[in-house]
Amino acid sequence: MINQDWFRKPEGVATRWASPENVWGRKGGGGKSSLGRKGSPYFFIQPGKRLTLAEASGSSGVIRRIWMTIHGLCPRLLKQLRLEIRWDGAEQAAVNVPLGDFFCMGLGRMTAFESACFSSPEGRSLNCFIPMPFRTGMRVDLVNDGFSTANMLYYDIDYTLGDDIPDDALYFHAWYNQELPTTLRKDYTILSRVKGKGRFLGASFGVFMDQDKYSKSWGGEGEVKFYLDDDDEYPTLCGTGTEDYVGTGWCQGQYSNQYQGFTVADDQDMALCFYRFHIPDPIYFDKNIRVTMQQIGSWDRNLLEYFREKDISVIRAGLYAGEDGRPIDFEKEVLPPFDLFERSDYWTSCCYFYLDRPENDLPVITDVKERVKSIPGFDEKELYDMNNELPEVQMISKYIPDFRNLELNEIRQLSYALQAVIKVLSNQEEALKKE
Repeated sequence: MINQDWFRKPEGVATRWASPENVWGRKGGGGKSSLGRKGSPYFFIQPGKRLTLAEASGSSGVIRRIWMTIHGLCPRLLKQLRLEIRWDGAEQAAVNVPLGDFFCMGLGRMTAFESACFSSPEGRSLNCFIPMPFRTGMRVDLVNDGFSTANMLYYDIDYTLGDDIPDDALYFHAWYNQELPTTLRKDYTILSRVKGKGRFLGASFGVFMDQDKYSKSWGGEGEVKFYLDDDDEYPTLCGTGTEDYVGTGWCQGQYSNQYQGFTVADDQDMALCFYRFHIPDPIYFDKNIRVTMQQIGSWDRNLLEYFREKDISVIRAGLYAGEDGRPIDFEKEVLPPFDLFERSDYWTSCCYFYLDRPENDLPVITDVKERVKSIPGFDEKELYDMNNELPEVQMISKYIPDFRNLELNEIRQLSYALQAVIKVLSNQEEALKKE
């Protein structure tokens, strides 16, 4: 079938790009800096500051593509920057999540992959292709919750204005969660209960295992559960295992497909990043939705011996799960060489969904010190690392320690003063020359 949208021009629809060369998408307003010779290709975001990347008002439209990259894309930056997107003048952001997690970079790891919704062709950029309609306006902000400047942010936000938005069109939302660690026998929350009509689009995950408790075993036996339209104790939709939900089986390796993939499958550090998008298999809801994932593992003979040697408390799952959650008595119980058990590991996720309203009332994790705990082995001292600052800034800060705290107007005043002092000292140096 021919996609006629490729060669048709809808009446009254205009194309706009928001970038550092034309943030507000003004007609004829791009590339004006430095005589049009690439004078403003990137921005800085200082600690504690908010930067508006794109904004439109008084018109309908659709955000169609988002691309970004930043100098020194490290785990800290991916967690300390927070993406916010608002629709139709709403006070509360529909998207309010860590930048890296939004773009499927779980655990702060940049990896090359390609999917229908997100991609990073070489692991050096962040791309999103999810269509995001609005009726009267939109605003995209990036917030630096960290303690160091994010340098050289390049970005494009491509959108159209004047689109005919159907009455039943839904608003795009994203929500981030982390449980470090999860609670035994309590399913991890991918999406807290949200009221309204909509569509669950998918989710990306970052998980690392508790190797002290479970050695190098993968906790992927847990089932995904979708509680739809007032489901209470039991869900309407229930999967058969974690790697099963992501479209593979019998554990997993690294791969990326249109709708499913494991971008990280690190057997050494027992770290995993994966995604699943429900494009050909939509998940609809009319009243509300809640989504969870169990943390369940499986043992073999070697792992059983590890549990005994380390005196680790283990609770059975599966066919022999007990209501009381009583740990196994390794001295008295006869155990099969393979069975299921409850686990507690370190889980993060960012889920994506459409909703019939521009706000969602979900809690937001804004404390960067909490977010960076989801980076395996992260030392909080790295939050204050200034190594990614520009060389010029590092040099100035060597002599003026408070330089990073100065506002732009204060820096201008300092520049004028320095120029005057340089001129006086230069004239003095010239006057004192004997030749």
